[in-house]
Parts: sequence; structure tokens; C-alpha cells
Amino acid sequence: MEVKIKLNGKTVIDDIPADMLLIDFVRAHGCKSVKRGCETSACGLCTVMLDDVPVLSCSTLVARADGRSVCTLEGLQAEASEFVGFIADQGAEQCGFCNPGFVMNTIALLRENPDPTDDEILAYLSGNLCRCSGYVGQLRGIRAFLDEKHGKEVERG
Repeated sequence: MEVKIKLNGKTVIDDIPADMLLIDFVRAHGCKSVKRGCETSACGLCTVMLDDVPVLSCSTLVARADGRSVCTLEGLQAEASEFVGFIADQGAEQCGFCNPGFVMNTIALLRENPDPTDDEILAYLSGNLCRCSGYVGQLRGIRAFLDEKHGKEVERG
């Protein structure tokens, strides 16, 4: 079947098998930030934005994205660059494997709630699996970013 998808701002028309997953489509089109981690929709590593809503691309058929907009981390570099340094400063990207999923979900969180509490941050990011840092570094990094953005004194590493 033929699909037409706006991928990171560029129109992509492709002939795909009806059972193709969105993760395979975006990776085939150069979006290597989208990763396969669990194959069970439990780790968040495959998160993409479908019409600005985070979805797990490992459990979404490409056909559902036909005629819609899909954005990966490759398409959100400017927005992500605002806060990823804060996460790195906290040592939260030890192996870096989970980082794209965390970044995608943090972007979605901050678009929805520009001033979340720590509990809201943890709840929003709970669908992301991190085997290295246990989420504390990510939380500290996001909090430091928000504090600086709101004019509070922030110590950076």
C-alpha cells in the first residue's frame, strides 16, 4: 500500500507492506534515534510524535500515520538542545541508549505542562526504561532546566 507521511517536515511517499510498523518505516528513512528496546511497548525507546502526540512506534502501524505528521528526535534538534545539556550535566545519559525516548517525552511533557512538579515529571517519564541511572539524573536535569528557565539560580556541572 502507498502512504504519504510528513516525516520531520518533509513529505515521504512510499509503498509499504500493510503490516509494517512505524519504527521500521522511520528507521528506513534515516531516523536512527528511534530505537528498538523491548518489542513489547514497555520501554519508550521508540517514541515518536504523531501529530505532536507521543506514540510508541513499535506498536503503531505505518498505515495509521498515512496523511499525518511524524516527528522524530532528528526533527526536534533545536527544541531538544534547550535542555539536553542539563540532563547530561546530571550524568543521566550514562550509556545514552534511553536518551532519545526521554528527550521525546520531555518535549511532549513541556509542551503540555511548561511548569510541572517533580511528581508530574516522574509520572510522565515513567514509560521510559533506563537501566543505568534510575531516573534521578533525568529528574534533576529537567528540574535544573526549568529552574534556570524561570530565573532561579542553577549550578551546572
